[in-house]
Amino acid sequence: MPAAPSRSPLHWFAKAALWLNLALSSGALGGGAALMIGPRGEVIPLPLSNLRGSPFDTYFVPGLILFGVLGLGPLLAAWLVWLRHPLAPLATCVVGGALLVWLAVEIAIIGFSVNPPLQPIYLVLGAAIVAVGLTWLARNDSPPS
Repeated sequence: MPAAPSRSPLHWFAKAALWLNLALSSGALGGGAALMIGPRGEVIPLPLSNLRGSPFDTYFVPGLILFGVLGLGPLLAAWLVWLRHPLAPLATCVVGGALLVWLAVEIAIIGFSVNPPLQPIYLVLGAAIVAVGLTWLARNDSPPS
């Protein structure tokens, strides 16, 4: 039986991108699922009045978007990092950008809140993901080695 090909260790940017993407994915999968299961705030106690001014009557569609785009998207980006795929740095940038867009829309609709401090935390996470991805792209470390 032939020996399995050896994999080079992940570069620092790749390791950072992997963990940041997985952190975002875990939070978004859990939050998105909770919003879909309890679309009227039964699981996460969010008042439906927060949705005034949005196209949504319940949290189901925002939960679906959160789960799909910000839950599965970073999971895919992390998988690309793990595979050492040349698109991993770009996928990381796209994921971070998507999170920042999500937050901008959320803040425009429901306002900025620090209680609980999820928006500030995810703003920092999104900025960190974008920064890692852009720095990785700029250093031409694709595929990571």
